[in-house]
Amino acid sequence: MTLKTLLQSATQALTQAGLEAPRHEARLLLAHALGVPPSALLDGERRMREPAEFARLVARRAGREPLARITGRRGFWTLDLAVSDDTLIPRPDSETLVEAALVVCPDPEAPLRVLDLGTGTGCLLLAVLAERPRAWGLGVDRVAGAARLAAANAHAHGLAERSAFVVADWAAPLAGRFDLVLANPPYIPGADIPGLMPEVALHEPGSALDGGADGMDAYRALAPVLAGLLAPDGTAILELGQGQAGAVSGLMHAHGLDVRGVRADLHGVGRALLVQAERSKKPFGKLARLG
Repeated sequence: MTLKTLLQSATQALTQAGLEAPRHEARLLLAHALGVPPSALLDGERRMREPAEFARLVARRAGREPLARITGRRGFWTLDLAVSDDTLIPRPDSETLVEAALVVCPDPEAPLRVLDLGTGTGCLLLAVLAERPRAWGLGVDRVAGAARLAAANAHAHGLAERSAFVVADWAAPLAGRFDLVLANPPYIPGADIPGLMPEVALHEPGSALDGGADGMDAYRALAPVLAGLLAPDGTAILELGQGQAGAVSGLMHAHGLDVRGVRADLHGVGRALLVQAERSKKPFGKLARLG
């Protein structure tokens, strides 16, 4: 069977499954099955010796298993990262935190100390380290498999010497102070998870999604400890769910933190909340302020 025929059949199957970009995803699956980059699929008359494996991959995607779970890879910022069942699949919305971090820490030669709480694949920490070559970072995750995967991603991108990863519940064992603290905590109300798209509700780790009854449990755990983790003029950047900026900012204020602004993602959703200890008056680039 030719690649052209296989691609047409897969595109039809993924279209029927209701995917938004069926031909694009069919190409990525076909390239993955062949072990080649998508650009190598130009010869549509080439024949595939073992089409059954490709058919199995298409069936998994048609069943709404995420593409990244099937291929084991996901692009984030400038990095190609391994993913696993232990980790949330990195999403473009989270790149908003990286953008904010680079505004807050504009000097590429600054010897920053960076902390990433709930590191998962390590995507946030490693993206910042890739942009700031004198920075060093610590990633923390309560899931051992996630910490191991993040360490492997750091090694794959030549960042292992500037990073370390530990298994812990948030910042429980930490005593140091950091110039930049990043966190993408679980923030979805538990009752809302079954109603999410199948790729998320059925295939993402619940511990990375479930923020408790109101989605705020992780922020309540983080708020009392952030001030003690921040160096003078240090900044914490927290990912937010839609509509959470007001509630989370109020919680941070109640624990002696100064909310400095919020950065919206490409959809206009307030996604990255920036906070500092109240004593800090460090200026940084233009960010939309909370009312």
